[in-house]
Amino acid sequence: MMKLLLVYGTTEGHTQKVASFVADELTQQGHQAQLVDGIDETAVVDPHQFDAVIIAGSVHAGRYQSSIAHFVSKHLTAINARANAFLSVSLAAATDDEDDVRGLKQCVTRFIQQTGWTPQRIHHVAGAFRYTAYDFMKRWAMKYIAYRKGGPTDTTRDHELTDWADLARFLDRFLADTKSGQLALG
Repeated sequence: MMKLLLVYGTTEGHTQKVASFVADELTQQGHQAQLVDGIDETAVVDPHQFDAVIIAGSVHAGRYQSSIAHFVSKHLTAINARANAFLSVSLAAATDDEDDVRGLKQCVTRFIQQTGWTPQRIHHVAGAFRYTAYDFMKRWAMKYIAYRKGGPTDTTRDHELTDWADLARFLDRFLADTKSGQLALG
């Protein structure tokens, strides 16, 4: 059994859902998983107390949440000393469009430069169109983006693009690599 820390940043709630899925998967496999919202300043978390750390953040306007960047920067030494992974949640992860893929890589590169952290594993997770949570202008803009990219344009409901089975397979590989020693434990 491993003890894993999962810190997430979310803007519209989908990354929280992704992080909760990960925590549930880990718990079902007999591991301990502590889920922490990166913006929760009352949470006292010491990554040194965990075998592995997973950070999840979503891309909005080309950047990840400042709360996770701050958490990573603050705990960089502890995160680097144990198995770690970064879950990058974005709509761009749902496409093969070269411009979107290039833009997503640039977002990850900026995050790495900003925090000084080079994750041992990076996994791109497709996000969601949360039309019901958007205000009028954002709903209109997101519908236009979806239309241009061939995505879902029905604004009366939300559309999850996340491949949950793919995310579960990533977790299985991450755990197997951690247990086998392919990822460093602190």
